[in-house]
Amino acid sequence: MKTLIDDYDAIKAVVQLYIDGSSAGDRSKLKQAFHPDARMFGLAGGSRVDLNMDAFFDLSVKAPDDTDGSYRARLISTEQFGDAAVAVLAEDGCWGSVSFVDIFTLSRFADTWKIVSKTFAHTGGKMPGG
Repeated sequence: MKTLIDDYDAIKAVVQLYIDGSSAGDRSKLKQAFHPDARMFGLAGGSRVDLNMDAFFDLSVKAPDDTDGSYRARLISTEQFGDAAVAVLAEDGCWGSVSFVDIFTLSRFADTWKIVSKTFAHTGGKMPGG
């Protein structure tokens, strides 16, 4: 039987896949973290960025978050309710100077946790090209 510690570790590992994948533009890690039907929603630089995961993966590969070694991310909180969970991640140094807070909704499928949605807030810095 899974314990809360096991679930927390599994949720944290999925969020780490996101961190590693988005920072390096690693599509395979991002695909491991997200459910295929997941979507992303948010506002960045005054523009809506509402995407399916394939479009997000393409953007991550084209423009990884860690362009100059200043990217860092920290898991701020997790809440688990049976087979559902929410994780909040703070990111700084995206593309050098941009900050975000990401809110991930996760769901357990058999014994595997997957991110089923990402909602983000652009919390600082000027978006590249903007």
